[in-house]
Amino acid sequence: LNRIEREIARLDSMIGQLLTLSKLESGAENDQRTQFDLAALVREIGDDARFEALGKACTVAFVRAEPCLVTGNEALLRSAIENVVRNALRYSPEKAVVEISLQVENNNINQLVVIAVRDHGPGVPPESLEKLFQPFYRVNDARERQSGGVGLGLSITDRAMRWHGGKASAANADDGGLIIRLSLPT
Repeated sequence: LNRIEREIARLDSMIGQLLTLSKLESGAENDQRTQFDLAALVREIGDDARFEALGKACTVAFVRAEPCLVTGNEALLRSAIENVVRNALRYSPEKAVVEISLQVENNNINQLVVIAVRDHGPGVPPESLEKLFQPFYRVNDARERQSGGVGLGLSITDRAMRWHGGKASAANADDGGLIIRLSLPT
């Protein structure tokens, strides 16, 4: 019965993720834009993640959190950022630090806000970096079965960022781990 309950919970989660992805693909989220404090949202997500990290004796640290107001779908951005932070915790070894930063970058054309989440896990093979954001893509099936992932979280993150006029990207850190960058216009 316990295993059946776990499997039902996993299926329920996957169905919810598929519905979110479907809404993003169809444009059904278009009318839900408001202005909100992105820094406060990121801090809230980080605080929630700190609680989850206790189970692995990990830490979630804010490297930088600049104040930033954005106009968008707060629930959608929450889901996108949570997916990245949860993945970082999932693949970090015990006692590791997951680093979160939020900074505003100005270029000659416009202003971007960039959220970077870095783990200290194994990273991913270079040929998999772009594929991470494809629906149902998993770097390693055995590892994903153990963690319960189905390969939808980062594709939802990617669609949410594109819906906001931004993008998601991934890179291996020089000294180990993975860095996911989420950028969007302010």
